[in-house]
Amino acid sequence: MKTIELSQATGTLAEYATDLGDEPVILVAEATPVAALVSLKNLDPESLALSTHPEFLQIIAAARREVAEGRTVSLAEIKADLL
Repeated sequence: MKTIELSQATGTLAEYATDLGDEPVILVAEATPVAALVSLKNLDPESLALSTHPEFLQIIAAARREVAEGRTVSLAEIKADLL
């Protein structure tokens, strides 16, 4: 992953996009990530739409909070419920 400090970014957006390759370019301001350039070469339109949809992002955030709180279900529990 390539990181570029915004104050040092002298190339055009087209130049950075052309040189992307498979790794994202992270733009940082005072060492804090503020933006990313990511290749969409192997990404289908549905995945892109879903990964940027606010409701989906809320669901993911809620799931991460549950995991952090230890509220998880084991594979054995899921199998027991299904059988």
